[in-house]
Amino acid sequence: MSELVTGEAVTLELRPAKLPSRALAVLLDLVVVGLVYTVVTIVLVISTASLDEAAQFALSIAAFILVLVGAPIAVETLSHGRSLGKMACGLRVVRDDGGPIRFRHALVRGAVGVVEILMTFGVVACIASLVSARGRRIGDVVAGTLVVRERVPVGRTAFVPPPPPWLSGRFAELDLSAVPDGLWLAVRQYLTRMRQLDPQVGWAMAERLASDVAACTGTAAPHDVPPAAYLAAVVQERQVREARRAFGGGAATGGPGSFGPPVRPQAPPAVPYPYPPAAVSLPLPAPVTGAAPQDPAADHRPSGGFAPPA
Repeated sequence: MSELVTGEAVTLELRPAKLPSRALAVLLDLVVVGLVYTVVTIVLVISTASLDEAAQFALSIAAFILVLVGAPIAVETLSHGRSLGKMACGLRVVRDDGGPIRFRHALVRGAVGVVEILMTFGVVACIASLVSARGRRIGDVVAGTLVVRERVPVGRTAFVPPPPPWLSGRFAELDLSAVPDGLWLAVRQYLTRMRQLDPQVGWAMAERLASDVAACTGTAAPHDVPPAAYLAAVVQERQVREARRAFGGGAATGGPGSFGPPVRPQAPPAVPYPYPPAAVSLPLPAPVTGAAPQDPAADHRPSGGFAPPA
């Protein structure tokens, strides 16, 4: 990603195009321009057969300049930096500040491109793009432009696991208006990655986040609920309130934008729970002489459909 600062002091994160995609776009443009130039040349040869040699040479030079130089400049100007090859490859030419290019930018790029692309078969442009940190050729440096990618692959949205069904609606009266956005983001990141964490580290992190959320809400977290399940239930409750406010019903208390406890008409339907099921509590057999002692902490581990990270 490349950070560009606009005239309004706004930082834009753009992804500069790499050399392979740019080379493919230029190749497609050259193929189209070459076909057009061939058709125009044939038409000129047929229509100017009666003229003298000097006039035919002048017309051929004019056709070369108009088709191979003027046409790409006009296309980039009218399309705001998107030629046919760039459209096919998902690229666009923008200014250094991220804005759309104008005629002077396209003119400078096209004029310099005649030397570094057409006359040197693209060798100079490739070397300049490899040397430049943002993949710019000499024409981009002189014109103050940058070729960026428009079609950036969208990352997969992290799945936030829902809470156990027996926790749905339990925190409907909880006041979530004082929980900051940074804490919500930390909770979501933990819930989406808790299976990738070390069990002990994940359990300690869940307890710390649960205590922070409970301190912001002013209500202590229930002792009979694992901290990870408590966080998942609170996040689901916030999503339910946001959906109700966005699609009708509004915020019940606290004014616009608050997450105060609304009046819940009915509990949300139960959803499949992605966590591994908790171990079923079975009666322990009589201790055998010489056997390892039982872990006293195992009797206090929570059960009831939720397996904590530990």
